[in-house]
Amino acid sequence: MHVLLTVNTTWNVWNFRQPVVRALLERGHRVTVLAPRDTSVAKIELLGCRFEHLEMNGGGLNPLELPRLARQFKSCFENDRPDIIFSYTIKNNLVGAMVAKRLGIPFVPNVTGLGTAFLSGKWLAWLTKWLYRFAFKVLPVVFFQNPDDRELFVEGGLIKPEQAQLLPGSGVDLEWFSPMAPPNKSQRTLFLMVARLLRDKGVEEYVEAARLVRKMHPDVMFQLLGPLDASNRGAFKRASLDNWIAEGVIEYLGEVHDVRPYMAASSCVVLPSYREGAPRTLIEAAAMARPVIATRVPGCTAVVDENSTGLLCDAKSAESLAEAVTRFVALSHEARVDMGLAGREKMLREFDQGIVVQAYLAAMDALCGSRASKQPAART
Repeated sequence: MHVLLTVNTTWNVWNFRQPVVRALLERGHRVTVLAPRDTSVAKIELLGCRFEHLEMNGGGLNPLELPRLARQFKSCFENDRPDIIFSYTIKNNLVGAMVAKRLGIPFVPNVTGLGTAFLSGKWLAWLTKWLYRFAFKVLPVVFFQNPDDRELFVEGGLIKPEQAQLLPGSGVDLEWFSPMAPPNKSQRTLFLMVARLLRDKGVEEYVEAARLVRKMHPDVMFQLLGPLDASNRGAFKRASLDNWIAEGVIEYLGEVHDVRPYMAASSCVVLPSYREGAPRTLIEAAAMARPVIATRVPGCTAVVDENSTGLLCDAKSAESLAEAVTRFVALSHEARVDMGLAGREKMLREFDQGIVVQAYLAAMDALCGSRASKQPAART
């Protein structure tokens, strides 16, 4: 069978969808990735995928852009003739679903987050909800990454309860992100934030909380790891980052391909985001037996068990985050270790990437019948 994945960045496929892609390829299916071209294209082609460029703006939802995007989807779907389409991110989900419906192609969207358009409270939010209701009306399966988003769609009448299926985010490779021994008692407490440098990730609150905490605990360290993402309108300017570094309030680690050494060196991983689908940073940190601090918002609360696997604080409040950080600093070494181990156990129970893979394969079997589960012939 021919399976097409569409998303707003190829990087997204490489970083979050690899387990599903590998499972499809192992079953003998062909996989095409339809997404804007970026530096991850060569990597997904080496996996065995075919790549097709999608000309689109990966930023916010602009209704004026949708007709042109719909024409691209129609041309691609008609030319490639996929047997089923898996979609991620808002515009791909909405426009892809409407075009696939007209062409009679099974379509499975994954609501990876709501985006500012959905949450704006203005006419654009009304339009976005109307589009979701229209696009998703007849879909048998709609995947969600946290229970809050699922309930919002169901209670808002955007989908029926039987359509919604809950996934543990994109899951985590529990062998790759294996438990690591925590820093020893003699080391300074080190907090690490891993995220794109965007306002809605809570970067500004993290920096201000670092200022507040270091006044009382000057030996505590704060690190920030992630790309500037200058193309995003919510991104910070390089000048702001340079000022923070010059002030000495944070240490900036840049962008790296492997976050594990940095998580292993940290005492606690922090994500003061305003809202998440399923925060991969927190999932990976917990899988490595690191305590976490996050905001009390949808997405984060699905990953963090308060006072067990980590601490929670109020969103958009540097003071609340500083209070949580101070509480963590006061914990004994043994309490920190216990918190990290509790996080690892939660990931083992609930966030194994195998759960996600099986959900996709089951959806494919249900929508495409026996062809979906047919295994390739054994090689002699």
